Amino acid sequence: MFRLPLLFMMTGMASFILFHLLSLFSVGEWAVGSPRSPDGWFRLHLLVLDWATMIAMGAVYQLVDVVLQRRIHSERLGYLHYGCFTAGSAVLLAGFLRMDTLWIAAGASGALAGILLFAWNVGRTLLAARQWNPVTVSTACAVGYLALTGVLGMMMGLNFAWNWWGAVHERLLHAHIWLGITGWFGLLITGFSYKMLPMFYLSHGFSEKTPGRVMRLWNAGVLYGAILFLLDVRPVYSIPAVLLLLAALILYSRHMSDIRGHKHKKGPGQGIQWTVLVTRALILYLFGLLCVWVFFPDEAWSLTVTLLSGWMVLWGWVAMTILGYLSKIIPFLWWTHKYGPHAGRPNVPLMSDLISERDVGWGLGGIAAGLLVTMTGTGLQEGLVTAAGVSLLSLCSLGYMGLIVRVFAK
Repeated sequence: MFRLPLLFMMTGMASFILFHLLSLFSVGEWAVGSPRSPDGWFRLHLLVLDWATMIAMGAVYQLVDVVLQRRIHSERLGYLHYGCFTAGSAVLLAGFLRMDTLWIAAGASGALAGILLFAWNVGRTLLAARQWNPVTVSTACAVGYLALTGVLGMMMGLNFAWNWWGAVHERLLHAHIWLGITGWFGLLITGFSYKMLPMFYLSHGFSEKTPGRVMRLWNAGVLYGAILFLLDVRPVYSIPAVLLLLAALILYSRHMSDIRGHKHKKGPGQGIQWTVLVTRALILYLFGLLCVWVFFPDEAWSLTVTLLSGWMVLWGWVAMTILGYLSKIIPFLWWTHKYGPHAGRPNVPLMSDLISERDVGWGLGGIAAGLLVTMTGTGLQEGLVTAAGVSLLSLCSLGYMGLIVRVFAK
């Protein structure tokens, strides 16, 4: 299967380019304002829904095909899912720009319809295959959390229009964010890595027990945090949820090291090395966040710390991991489609010829530098530094995405 995953990924890449062009157009000043504004909601959903989630959905369709060695339940349903999700998210974004509550409610409902079609399609495929392992169980859990995230998002959209759950809106918002980031993206990233990292390292003989432990700890943290947000208990009680995720990340990082220790390949490529690096950076950040909670409790729940955590988790881990994997996934999809039937013949390039590993390393390094400047400006509350960091981040991101897009010309 080639066209369906690629359709999602190309749409996601186009949204990524649009996001950063708009960011450069505003000279990064959008990051200085409050994220809880129509412009902030528009930009966040453009990045999270139309880029990251779109890419992740395409990756799920491709990975299910690879892991299970069987077609998705219904490719036609996949295209219907794409249509509903794309149209719904477009209306939602327009609703944020217009600040039209009816458009927001309609767009959220349309996006949820696409998500539910996706969950049904993937769920039916997994149930029919009956191959339950850390990869498939993590994928199933991640898709389930995505559906819950979509339900909460639709409820907030309806609440914007008709104020049915006015007093509960904040609880829905916090659970929506938590489930989307830790449940959907967190379990998908860790779950995919159990399959993809051994492939890229050509590794075997490592422990098979650790992924199951990571998955149990991660699910416990996701569920515990979501329940706390929905019950609206004191923020301090969310610390155990972060501890559970931190414990899962430490085990996950050790598993990465175990895979690397059993490798039969010199290196997996710059993109994969960056995914390992940013996971360890996230662990260090969470340790630092816990220290802030202990020694500076009055600052722990401030807007500045919240923004720093958002930058670190969404950009430092989720986005950097997706971008790192794209440097492998896109060349694989394109080479398989264009050159796979002619493998071994004269003048057929190797997959490694489609993208420069050196350029991948420089591109991701530039993005990381832009993120560090942005977080420094945010932490010091220096608007000019933050805007400069976001501009650098966008310039490097556009350059990196140009490197990925050029694969299709080879």
